[in-house]
Amino acid sequence: MYTALGIVAVLLWSSTMAFSRSLTEQLGAMTAGACIYLVSGGLGCAYLLARGKLGQVRRLPLRYLFGCGGLTVAYMALIYTAIGLAPTRRQVIGVGIINYLWPGLTVIFSVPLLKKRAGPLLAPGALAFFVGVVLASSQGGSLSPMEFLRDMRNGEAPYLFALAAAVCWALYSNLSRRWGGASEGGAVPVFLLAAGVLLFLMRPFFHEQQHWTARTLWELGYMALLPALLAYGFWDSCMRRGNLVLAASVAYLAPVLSTTMTSLYLHVTPSANLWLACALVVAGAVICKLSVTDPPAEKTGNAEPGNEA
Repeated sequence: MYTALGIVAVLLWSSTMAFSRSLTEQLGAMTAGACIYLVSGGLGCAYLLARGKLGQVRRLPLRYLFGCGGLTVAYMALIYTAIGLAPTRRQVIGVGIINYLWPGLTVIFSVPLLKKRAGPLLAPGALAFFVGVVLASSQGGSLSPMEFLRDMRNGEAPYLFALAAAVCWALYSNLSRRWGGASEGGAVPVFLLAAGVLLFLMRPFFHEQQHWTARTLWELGYMALLPALLAYGFWDSCMRRGNLVLAASVAYLAPVLSTTMTSLYLHVTPSANLWLACALVVAGAVICKLSVTDPPAEKTGNAEPGNEA
């Protein structure tokens, strides 16, 4: 059940780049992110309060609350900054591809953090999806080293923020398992609310202008309820109590799904470089997964969720 929730979360997240960019163009990146997470976090906390589950949040391990909570907030701030700084819609697709390095990074980080076993294919897999990063950052131009360096100088910030976001979410996906796997309940609504507050406090530094329409409201409602509140809650449950590697394996399709949905919703035609980058990210993540195996205790079914470390 928990693994299935993780798969649903991946499907919901595939629409995040498209809707977030649309909202960013109407409200600004910080305002859009703040509204999404304040609404989703507020609703989630209200639900916990109504069901008397806030006590479970207080009983969660402090390193899960502050460590995983900090990584969640950092991820959300970084990804909305990346989306907002991308000057064109096509670059948003590149940002999305780089952001979806996190499934492969989740598998790689599971080796030191969850004591998984790494095989000889891990390095080639990592190389493949990092080449994908280079292509996704090329902005549809030449593949020559000089062109790549020029593109990075002219607009490297969105890609660097997206890469940092991917690292944060991969760390969260492993550490939530290590630090909170055996605990009841979750603190995702609290994390979402904290992210909303941080993005709201960041707004004055970006001088954003808002243009509210009916489309803004329904996109905001969709993002707050589905890719934010439900998807993050589903993923947290999956990472703490489900099959982490299987869920991350399904997430390998996320770059393809996200690129397709973003191109359709924003009416952008991805360049050949972006599709090739997408394929390399997927292939690299799959190769990494094939190279990582569970420790012997998990294979015999003797390990409890969250105790792999």
